[in-house]
Amino acid sequence: MSSWLLRGAVMSIVHIAARIILGVVVITAPLSSPLGRWLAIIAVILVAVIWGGFDGIRDARAHPDPDDYEDLTMRWLKAGLVAAVVSCLVCWILGTLWLNGIGQASFWIEMTAGVSFITLIVYLPAFFGVSLGRFFVRRDQRKAELAAEEAAEAQTEQLQATA
Repeated sequence: MSSWLLRGAVMSIVHIAARIILGVVVITAPLSSPLGRWLAIIAVILVAVIWGGFDGIRDARAHPDPDDYEDLTMRWLKAGLVAAVVSCLVCWILGTLWLNGIGQASFWIEMTAGVSFITLIVYLPAFFGVSLGRFFVRRDQRKAELAAEEAAEAQTEQLQATA
């Protein structure tokens, strides 16, 4: 299974679960629906940021030179698109046949505006996480290089002092 397909499938499951839970919250406690909507969006965003961060860390550790990094941009864009199409289609079917409070729109609105929104909700936070992961690894690598240089300078100074 392609890495982007796995990410897309998991992110679609996360989004479907968030919308089902949101539908239950809207039906049982209608006054809490704005808070529930924010929490559902934040949950999807957090999963994307964390997973993207792990991808960035793994990629930066595998390729010390930033010019050799993998193209995680397309991986996460494809994953976001798969997650959006699958989750919007499944949520539209669930909302039409089973759950009234899931908040689906008409089929064409769901498959255009919904897919666009979910693609961005997955892609942008994931790419932000990738950037953060790479940044933290590069920062640690620079600190290690600096420490090695300082140790080499201290050793050179010791040799010069004893000579």
